[in-house]
Amino acid sequence: MKLIKSKYIFLAWLLFISCQEKFLEVPPTGSLLKTTLVTAAGIEGTLIGAYSVLTGKGYSFYSGSTNWFWGSVLGGDCYKGSNFGDQAQMNEIQSYATLKTNTSLLSKYRTSYEGVVRANAVLSLLSKASKDSKVSKDLSEADKKRLEGEAKFLRGHYYFDLKKIFNDTPYIDENTSAPIVKNDVNLWPKIEADFQYAYDNLPEKQSNIGRANKWAAGAYLGKAFLFQGKWKEAKPVFDAVIERGTTAGGTKYNLMPNFADLFHAPTCENNEESVFAIQAVVGTGNAANANTDFILNYPMGGGPAGCCGFAQPSFDLVNSFRTNAQGLPLLDGSYNNAANALKHDMTLLSKDPFTPDNGNLDPRLDHSVGRRGIPYWNWGDHPGYAWIREQVYGGPYAPKKFVYQKGEEVDRGTWNPLTGNNFPIIRFADVLLMAAEAEAELGNFEQAKTLVNRVRSRAKTGGVVMKEGRPAAKYAVGLYTNAWTDLNTAREAVRFERKLELSGEGHRFFDLVRWGVAEKVLNAYIANNLDNNLSTAFHGVKFTPGKSEYQPIPQQEIDIAGGDNLRQNPGY
Repeated sequence: MKLIKSKYIFLAWLLFISCQEKFLEVPPTGSLLKTTLVTAAGIEGTLIGAYSVLTGKGYSFYSGSTNWFWGSVLGGDCYKGSNFGDQAQMNEIQSYATLKTNTSLLSKYRTSYEGVVRANAVLSLLSKASKDSKVSKDLSEADKKRLEGEAKFLRGHYYFDLKKIFNDTPYIDENTSAPIVKNDVNLWPKIEADFQYAYDNLPEKQSNIGRANKWAAGAYLGKAFLFQGKWKEAKPVFDAVIERGTTAGGTKYNLMPNFADLFHAPTCENNEESVFAIQAVVGTGNAANANTDFILNYPMGGGPAGCCGFAQPSFDLVNSFRTNAQGLPLLDGSYNNAANALKHDMTLLSKDPFTPDNGNLDPRLDHSVGRRGIPYWNWGDHPGYAWIREQVYGGPYAPKKFVYQKGEEVDRGTWNPLTGNNFPIIRFADVLLMAAEAEAELGNFEQAKTLVNRVRSRAKTGGVVMKEGRPAAKYAVGLYTNAWTDLNTAREAVRFERKLELSGEGHRFFDLVRWGVAEKVLNAYIANNLDNNLSTAFHGVKFTPGKSEYQPIPQQEIDIAGGDNLRQNPGY
């Protein structure tokens, strides 16, 4: 956390090391949770330790809460990228054929539970503190509610990740004492309860930037309702966040005027659109607090880092930014047709002549994707082939969101530079589009349209990529003006807007699954790649309904639990 991490992180680290390593060396002399950390400072420090797991630092490149791989690669926003041999264990996951022994699968699972355990530790310390008159005197009732609310918010977040990726997994809370816990409990009521408590008890504005507040909890509670199709429950919560929600700085949530400002420092830092974000900071010496989840996601061969070419935007995503004469997206799916697909430089060397596409495009494309001939932040024009590791595998495009600009401070304490750019787990545009979805499902089509148009208005007026003093492409964005009179029309528009606005931010796969359209959309995505020879990564790939919606429970966890204590997901 920008302002709160450094103060107490040593205490959280003490908890982590003491509980996991020191017991091997020192005879037990008491419980750390009963002594050292049962203080106001100790509880605060342990809470910061629970926040710190959001980065995934120390576990793997794929274990943090950005979910860029689990949500965006699996959802077709982008390819794994790079080449087949680099991080090869992820190829099977991209192919919807995950092995139960996959090491990155296990890392994501265990990282999420590390967050749960640390949140539970805060709640356990609070319980012990309530029985200690001296400690209770140091903590006001408001502080106790706040600490409990933040811990439950974080626990809700980590279980939400587990639910989205693995479906039902073992539920443990601060009162769990059984050594083996089965995964026979529906996690949704537990997740709802944590976010509801946080929503009811957290302050509207926190004293420290980066802490979850009432409105972050409300947005997450509404999201939990949305994932279950509880539209009536979701609507009033979203309404409250939209109408009364405030940022940490005390201003009302709003869309940032310029879309590009969401993705690089300093404008991406806790701005008016940030509802809840992973806090990152550079200059730590060992990259401990930097944005480690994106360490692989730079163009390969030049520009910001020189490595490693992961998270390459897909042809399907890029083509989705095509707009018609009215500046509206092609909701009929024709954006992948030969007549509408964007002109690209596949198979061309950087020295070969190439002219970028000259058709109508949503400007969010060139803030989200690096493509040849278009300025790549302030690094100059993207040169195409020279910055792509293997075109036939990952395509001709490069990731752009969250890649640092020339001149920005980066953390060089590890093998590849890392940014201090925050990552928004929930931003206000996401809230607006979730609210639009709830309105559409409740039959309030015009209200849904108003919310979608609010997001599109920012795309229309929120800045374009410039080249030599004029727009770098033919940008055209329009608002929906025709009445939305039926659910299908509203659904298609809302869902497609999420694809455009939130591309690469870890949402797409989970959206497709909860909408019940993953099989249709993703098998069409796979077929388009195969039929048009777009990527060699999809030979033999198929999304299998009833299986591919969730990852397998890691076999290592099943073996540890023993017997039939952990139920494996269907198809594995």
